[in-house]
Amino acid sequence: MSEAESESRAGREEVWIEKYRPQTLDDVMGHENIVGRLKSYVSRNDLSHMLFSGPAGTGKTTCATAIARELYGEDWREHFLELNASDERGIDVVRDRIKNFARTSFGGVEYRIIFLDEADALTSDAQSALRRTMEQFSNNVRFILSCNYSSQIIDPIQSRCAVFRFSPLADDAVAEEIRNIAAEEGIELTEDGLDALVYAADGDMRKAINGLQAASVSGDTVDESAVYAITSTARPEEIRTMVQSALDGDFTASRATLDRLLTEEGIAGGDIIDQLHRSIWEFDIEDEAAVRVLERIGETDYRITRGANERVQLEAMLASLAQGE
Repeated sequence: MSEAESESRAGREEVWIEKYRPQTLDDVMGHENIVGRLKSYVSRNDLSHMLFSGPAGTGKTTCATAIARELYGEDWREHFLELNASDERGIDVVRDRIKNFARTSFGGVEYRIIFLDEADALTSDAQSALRRTMEQFSNNVRFILSCNYSSQIIDPIQSRCAVFRFSPLADDAVAEEIRNIAAEEGIELTEDGLDALVYAADGDMRKAINGLQAASVSGDTVDESAVYAITSTARPEEIRTMVQSALDGDFTASRATLDRLLTEEGIAGGDIIDQLHRSIWEFDIEDEAAVRVLERIGETDYRITRGANERVQLEAMLASLAQGE
C-alpha cells in the first residue's frame, strides 16, 4: 500500500462507525424481535418511555437514532436530544439541560425524544430527579434510556419504561456486516481474518468495525495475524495451550505462554481473564477440570479488580492449576 493510500484510509477511520450506522430500523441486524416491537410503536406514532439494556456495541444507540429518523425525517436532530450520563452524571443535567429541552416550544410533532446514554452512570440523586422529570413532561417528551446494567437503574424508573434487553450480536450477523463493509471499502478480507474479527468482537459490532478499520490501515490484506495484532487479542489456541500446560502440571511452559502474551503481545491481564472465561467450555477438557479452572478464574478476576498485580495473580492461578488444587 502506498503512503497516500495509507493516509487516505487512516483519514476515513474516524467516521466508519457513523458511516455504516443503520439509518432505519429495517437496517438493524441481529435483533429481529426488538426491531419488530419498536416498529409497532413507530407505526402507531405512540412511543412510551423506553429502557435499552445490554452490552456495548449491540445496537442500543442505533435503534434510538433510527426511531427518531423514522418519526421526524430530515428534521430529526431538532427533536432529538442525546446526552451521555457518564460525562454528565450530576443532578444538574437533569434539572437544567433536560428540563430546558423539554420546555422548549416546538411545532409539527406531538412529542420530542430525549436519549440518555449510559444512564446507569447517573447518581442516585440524578435518577430520582429524572423520575420526577419523566412524569412532569410525559405529555410532550419521551425518554429513551440506555445502559449496560439495568440493575443500576432504580426501580421507579424501570417501572415507567418499556424494557428492551439487547443480547450480544450473533456471530453470523457480525460476519455479514463485516463482509459488506469490506466489500464497500475495497478491502481484501481473508476467511481467517473474518473469523478472527468475529472472535475478537465477541458480539460487539462496534469492536468488529473498529478492528477492520485498524487492520485495513496496516496492509493490503486483512488476515488473521493482522487482526490479532491490531486488536491485542490472544489467539484461542494460545489460551488453550496455556491452560492445558498448567492442567498437565507443566507450570514452566504455561508461564512462558503467559509471559509472551503479556510482554510481547501486550495483552492486558484483564483481557486474558475475559478470554479464558468465554473460551473454557470450548477446550477439550473434562467437566471437573473446567469447573476447577472457572473457580480459579473467578478468584483471580476478583483480586485483579480489587487492585492486585495482574501478572502475580495470573501466575498464581496457573500455579494452582498445575498443582491440581
